[in-house]
Amino acid sequence: MAKVVSEVGVIGNVSGITPTKWYVAQTHIHAEVKASQHLGRQGFEVYLPRYLKARRHARRLDSVAAPLFPRYLFVSIDLATQRWYSIQSTIGVAKLIRHGDLPVAVPNAIIEGLKYREDANGFVRLERRPRFAPGDKIRVSDGAFCDCLGLYEAINGNDRSAILLDLLGRKVRVVLDNALIDAA
Repeated sequence: MAKVVSEVGVIGNVSGITPTKWYVAQTHIHAEVKASQHLGRQGFEVYLPRYLKARRHARRLDSVAAPLFPRYLFVSIDLATQRWYSIQSTIGVAKLIRHGDLPVAVPNAIIEGLKYREDANGFVRLERRPRFAPGDKIRVSDGAFCDCLGLYEAINGNDRSAILLDLLGRKVRVVLDNALIDAA
């Protein structure tokens, strides 16, 4: 980092790069967005990673934005120049995660990795792994086959799974939404 030195000492940063690091702030329950807005108004750069969460309500499935780390968000702070103690009293913030008197820094690689996985809408893409292995016993939780027991066969794309249900004394292959099946 290049600095300009005069007869009176160091004047400032020539490179324009500020030594900010990312830190973690814990928020109150369901107050991540509120805390993010208030921290932004105070001049802090805030990163709240979110993902699309499948939600079932009244027999309907939809997607809603949800925080990737509930009750936590990241704040970029230059400890030498910014008044970071004000974060502790910001609306929506419970506390800044600290070790002793100083906040604990998060490696930039973690933040960059999360931002790299974001889609065009700013949501973090999560890997979709099947919750069950072939042959696992499952129970249908809703719909026409509610409370039926079966065996998990395979994932069938588009959040759907093929399962084998024991109906009328024989195994019947049925394709259902992943949200409708639970472990038995």
